[in-house]
Amino acid sequence: MIIKNIEAKVRLATFLSAGSFILTALIVLMVSFFAYKQVSDARKTVYVLDANSVPLLARQTSIQLNRAAEYRSHINLFHSLFFSLTPDDKYIEYQMKRAMYLVDESGALQYNNLKEKGFFNSILSSSAVLTIQTDSIVIDEARKYFRYYGRQKIDRRSSTIIRSLVTEGYMKDLETRSDNNPHAVLITRWKTLENKDLENVQKNSF
Repeated sequence: MIIKNIEAKVRLATFLSAGSFILTALIVLMVSFFAYKQVSDARKTVYVLDANSVPLLARQTSIQLNRAAEYRSHINLFHSLFFSLTPDDKYIEYQMKRAMYLVDESGALQYNNLKEKGFFNSILSSSAVLTIQTDSIVIDEARKYFRYYGRQKIDRRSSTIIRSLVTEGYMKDLETRSDNNPHAVLITRWKTLENKDLENVQKNSF
């Protein structure tokens, strides 16, 4: 009888020890998880001092949260640089140089083709001012594909031409951002699908 009581006490002590160990392990895991989460959230919080040395709270967000908006901004910036030109060879060179940071060799190929056809020389000789207006940008994030719809205005001394512009391409995410490519995106396989006149208004020469 005494032996059975001792065995029961040993069994109970074993169960209590094992239960205590398991409970302690669970508590440690839960505390570690919440501590890690709190540290991760804290790392996303940055305080920025304004002009009056007042700390302002700024939070870091996931890069993918607003990636579609960044894609659109990048595509819009590239087309603005490439298709908004003035009759100034230095300015044209500056615009093209900035645009080439945003696109792969497909952009350089189109630039060279336009240069060989005398497109930029015609801008200088006719004192044309080119501006681009974005109508819409359609993005397929899964394929990283885009299609750009816009209207280009060519304002010459003798006439004003409105042209429709449709281009397409793909997007490649880059590892780091830079001053030359703030969205960390590279346009690839870019090509023009449509570029035709919609209006051609002759100006009064008098």
